[in-house]
Amino acid sequence: MIGAQRILAAALAAGLLAALAPSGSVRGADAVTVRVGVLNVGSDAPFLIADKKGYFKDEGLNVTFTTFASAGDMVVPLSSGQLDAGGGAPAVGIYNAAAHGIDVKVVADRASDTPGYGFDPLLVRTDLVKSGRYKTPKDLKGMTIAGNQPGSVSTVALFELLKKYGLTFNDVKRVNLDYPDHVAALENGRVDASITTEPQASQAVLSGSATRIMGDDAWYPNQEISVLIFGGAFIREHRDLARKFIRAYLRAVRYYVGALHDGHFAGPNAADVISILSAATNVKDPVAYKNMTPGSIDPDGKLNLASMRKDLQYFKDQGLIDGNVKVEDIVDESILNDVLKEIGRYKGSRG
Repeated sequence: MIGAQRILAAALAAGLLAALAPSGSVRGADAVTVRVGVLNVGSDAPFLIADKKGYFKDEGLNVTFTTFASAGDMVVPLSSGQLDAGGGAPAVGIYNAAAHGIDVKVVADRASDTPGYGFDPLLVRTDLVKSGRYKTPKDLKGMTIAGNQPGSVSTVALFELLKKYGLTFNDVKRVNLDYPDHVAALENGRVDASITTEPQASQAVLSGSATRIMGDDAWYPNQEISVLIFGGAFIREHRDLARKFIRAYLRAVRYYVGALHDGHFAGPNAADVISILSAATNVKDPVAYKNMTPGSIDPDGKLNLASMRKDLQYFKDQGLIDGNVKVEDIVDESILNDVLKEIGRYKGSRG
């Protein structure tokens, strides 16, 4: 179980609070700094676009980024005010934080695998495909499969994949790795298969070490995979800044949606978005982005609460949740709804 004390101890041991501690006032009249946690993955796109295109600046915000391994690692800095916003999966760590009174809130959508946009695909080592060891997902039996951190939504996706093909976790060996480490693990044979997010998935395919079998939309569509998260204090004490952040964020989300077409970066804004992502993430090859299947984001930022409830039930069934927490305990869409009343609902194409 991941209780509040263990989360805090892990954060302190990693030195996160010290690393994030501001050297001076960040709420000055002239320059307002908002501190944001990122994962160095494709779902960081709205943050990166809003920064590069000047949308945050237009709102009077100076945004600084700190990279984390998972959203769970952001929980304590968010609750303590050392971090204002972040993005990542609505996974076990956030629910257990809420169960123990640690104040963080999921406030908007950041990525999901709507049909055609399965951006967390199943990859299998190319040598296993060529040798015939892998032919169908039933052949995952006996294989070592990489996912993300324990209690992540990718664990739920793997569970659903195995169940669909008559397998269980007992039939495979699971390895938990940060997404950027999946590429090397596939290349050196440490793992046989993986569920890897973009753009790292396409990086592994382009290297020749892995073959893309299918997107996660093929077996578990519409999963709420990544969300925008605010610290409770940011909402309560700096609601004006939170509104500004959401305005810039939705502007970036809609620009991102304008880069999508038919399951690829092929819309009018595609070249610009690819340039922004390749400059800011550790995947630099534009070809990877042109070949990849990106994630979908609701242009109004609305969350798929039904998906979150289904995943939470899985976490509870596995004994991973402390207490009787509900999805509603971690969600606050009030600022999003206020901003949508101001700017209006999205009326354009959704790719």
